[in-house]
Amino acid sequence: RYSCRAFLPEPLPRSTIDAILATAQRTASWCNAQPWQLTIASGATLERLRSALQSHMLAAAPQPDLPWPLEYRGVYQERRRECGWGLYEALGIAKGDREASARQAAQNFTMFGAPHVAIVTSDEALGVYGAVDCGAYVSNFMLAAHSLGMGSIAQAALASYPGVLREVLGIGEDRCIVCGISFGRADPAHAANHFRTTRADPASSVVWRE
Repeated sequence: RYSCRAFLPEPLPRSTIDAILATAQRTASWCNAQPWQLTIASGATLERLRSALQSHMLAAAPQPDLPWPLEYRGVYQERRRECGWGLYEALGIAKGDREASARQAAQNFTMFGAPHVAIVTSDEALGVYGAVDCGAYVSNFMLAAHSLGMGSIAQAALASYPGVLREVLGIGEDRCIVCGISFGRADPAHAANHFRTTRADPASSVVWRE
C-alpha cells in the first residue's frame, strides 16, 4: 500500500466500506478492549468538515488531544526529510519553495478530495494504550482497503483541531481524537500517487540478544 494523496470523487459502495471495517475489526488490542471508534463522514457532512477545518487552520494554532512529537532526531529526521522532499519532487515543488509546500500541506484539510474520511478515536481514560491499539487498527484498515483496490492515507493533521471535529461530527469529550483516515478510489493520473516512500533494512530495527 501507499499513502494516497489524490482521490476520485465518487463514493464507495457501503458494502465495500463494510468489508474494510470487518477486516480491520480483527486487530489485536490490549486486553481485547478494541477501543477504536470511527466516525465516518461523507457527502454534505464531509463538505462541512472540509470548510470548517480550512477556515480554522487560518485562524488558530493546532491543539491536538495527543501531543505532537517533541522533535525528530537523527535517522528519524533524515527519513522525514527524504519523504517530504520525494513527495515535493514528484509534484514539481522545488526545495525551499515554502509557499508551494504550504499549499500542499493544506491539502490535508481537504482530505485530498477523498469521498470519505474516518476520524479515529479512543476512550480518553485508556491513555497511551488506547492510542497504540488505534494505531494497529489504522494500519489494518488501510491494508484492508488496499486489498480491495482502494486508496487511503492516515492523517495526524486532521487531529490538529479536535474542537472542530467534535462540533461538526458530534464526537464526545470522553473520546480522544487520534487521527483521520481519508479513503476512496485513488486518482491514478495524479502525480502525488506516483510517489513511493522507501523502507529501511529490517536489520536496522532489530537488536538481537542471544
